[in-house]
Amino acid sequence: MFEVMMTLFAIVVVGYAAGKLGYMGGTFDKRLSKLVIDITCPALILSSAMTDDLPDRTLILPLLGISILTYVLLTGVAWWLPRFLTKGKENEGVVGFALMFGNVGFMGYPVVASIFGHEAVFYAAVLNVVNTFAVFTVGTMLITGVNEMEGKRFQKKVLYSTPMIAAYLSILIVALKIHHMPEFISQPLTMIGNITVPAALLIIGSSMSHLPLRAMLGNRTVYVTTALRLAILPLAVHFLCTAIGFSSFVVGINTVVIAMPVATYGTILCLRHGKDTTLITEVTFITTLLSMITIPLLVMFMLHQ
Repeated sequence: MFEVMMTLFAIVVVGYAAGKLGYMGGTFDKRLSKLVIDITCPALILSSAMTDDLPDRTLILPLLGISILTYVLLTGVAWWLPRFLTKGKENEGVVGFALMFGNVGFMGYPVVASIFGHEAVFYAAVLNVVNTFAVFTVGTMLITGVNEMEGKRFQKKVLYSTPMIAAYLSILIVALKIHHMPEFISQPLTMIGNITVPAALLIIGSSMSHLPLRAMLGNRTVYVTTALRLAILPLAVHFLCTAIGFSSFVVGINTVVIAMPVATYGTILCLRHGKDTTLITEVTFITTLLSMITIPLLVMFMLHQ
C-alpha cells in the first residue's frame, strides 16, 4: 500500500517540478484538466464496466444507499461543526465544504484503482453520482451562503456532464449484464482512460508549484480541518456504516473515497462566485500532501480489523 501511494506521490512530485520549470501551469493545466474531466475520466469509468468479469451488479443499490447516508451525515457536520473551527464567519462555509467533499474525480479514482483493482473504479463512480449532485447543491450553498442561493435554480446540466453520463452508462451495462463489448470500443476506452491517473496527479503537482509559501505552512484551522477530513470523519462513517450492516467491501470503498483530500471543486466554486480562495487553497494543499500518509494507514487499519 505504501508502495502504491509512493508511486502516486512520485507523479505528483514530477508535476510539481514540471510546474516550477514551466512545462506545466496556466492555460496548459486548465486545458489538461478539462481533457481529464470531460474525456479521459469518463473513458476510465466506462472501461471499468467493460472487463471480462463484470462488476457485481448487486452492489449498485448498497453503494447508492451508503453514499446517500454518508452525505446526509456529512451535510449535518458541514453546517454545524465549522463554527467551532474558525473565528471568521465568512470562512465557515469554506471549512464546511472542505469537511464534506473529497477529491473523488482526480484522486479517488486513481487511488481506488490502485488499491482495489481497475474494476473498482465502477464502484467509485456509483458513489460519485451522489457526491457530484451534493457538490453543486449543498456545496454551492456552503461556498456562497444560503442567502445568495435564494431564487437560483439548480443547474440541471450538472447531472448530464460527461463523467455523470459515463457513470449512468456503466451502471446500465452492469445492471443489464452486457458482456463481450466489442474490442474496437473497449480497448480505445481503456487506453484513453489509462491517461487519467498520471494526468490528474501531474495537474495536482503543478497546481501546488504555484502556491505561495504561506499556503504550504497552514494554520490551526487548516490542520484541524485536515485531521477531520482525512481521518476522523472517514473513521466515524466507517464504524457507523459497519454497525448498520453494510458489507465490508462496500464500507471499504466508501471509506477510501471519502478519505480523499479536499475537492478541487471548492477552489473552482470560490473563483466562480467571487469568494476569497486563500483558505480553500491552503486546506486543499495540506490535505493532498498528508493524504499520501493517511490513506495507506487507513487502508492498513481496515485490512487488519
